[in-house]
Amino acid sequence: MKPVTFLGDSLEAIRNFPQGARREAGLQLDRVQRGLMPERWKPMKTVGPGVNEIRVRDEGGAFRVLYVATFSEAVYVLHAFQKKTQKTAKADLDLAITRYKALRKER
Repeated sequence: MKPVTFLGDSLEAIRNFPQGARREAGLQLDRVQRGLMPERWKPMKTVGPGVNEIRVRDEGGAFRVLYVATFSEAVYVLHAFQKKTQKTAKADLDLAITRYKALRKER
């Protein structure tokens, strides 16, 4: 089972999700750690190769966790946020791209 490494404030962001969304995000990350795909996900090729988005919805709204699991040593959570519009905000995408590029550079 791969460990999860949270980049930037992504762990704090998930901890700030409502309880149901936080629990679901954790369950889906556990699936990824075990080499499975999350139940509701979407590839995020605009962020980088191998980056996926876990999609969580509960009574508190829509929440997203962007991660990359293609590296052998860990699952890296790039960004987590509440989605407030139909389209993912540019600021959220830009932050995930910046963290992905920094991760690739440091590896």
